Amino acid sequence: MTPIPEPAPVPTPGATATPGPAAVPFGTLKIRVSALVYCGDEVALIRRDRPGSVHFSTPGGNVEPGEDLRDALARELREELGLDIAQAEGGELVWTVDQRVSRPGPTPPPRKLHLIHRLRVTPAVRAGLATEEYDELPDGGHETGHVVWIDHRETGRLPVFPPIGPHLAHLGPFSTVGDAALPAVTDATYRWV
Repeated sequence: MTPIPEPAPVPTPGATATPGPAAVPFGTLKIRVSALVYCGDEVALIRRDRPGSVHFSTPGGNVEPGEDLRDALARELREELGLDIAQAEGGELVWTVDQRVSRPGPTPPPRKLHLIHRLRVTPAVRAGLATEEYDELPDGGHETGHVVWIDHRETGRLPVFPPIGPHLAHLGPFSTVGDAALPAVTDATYRWV
């Protein structure tokens, strides 16, 4: 005779679940696409003014699940700059940056791979681009970023994230790129602001 299996235990009302494994810092990988958008020797950056600090970033954002990388770049540039990439030249991948930086807050930081492209626009296209960019915040509000055009040679002194300023200072709109892998950004090399 075949034994009858025991029924599965029924959870007791009000009992707490056994906690799962603790979240691991850098245990998830996110991909961020962005672009150095040049008009002549000037490059578009997003300036964020926060209490006690200012920082700059390249226009772009995270790739959505299942999204093609080129489609993600086109979407992000449309959202942040109002740029249709069909109006730009180039689009080549120039740098990758591996980010493993701790940050404030309760959520473990993800590992993020930044894929940075280069595009060139004409003054006529630039004139039609956005001057502000709005990031949605977790509370449903928005943070305003200002689109600024800065001579790329002046970016070495700026707090750019990922920290590409010194590299960008030497990368013109048509410069040849050697090794696309920039140094990793880790807690040993960067402090979150």
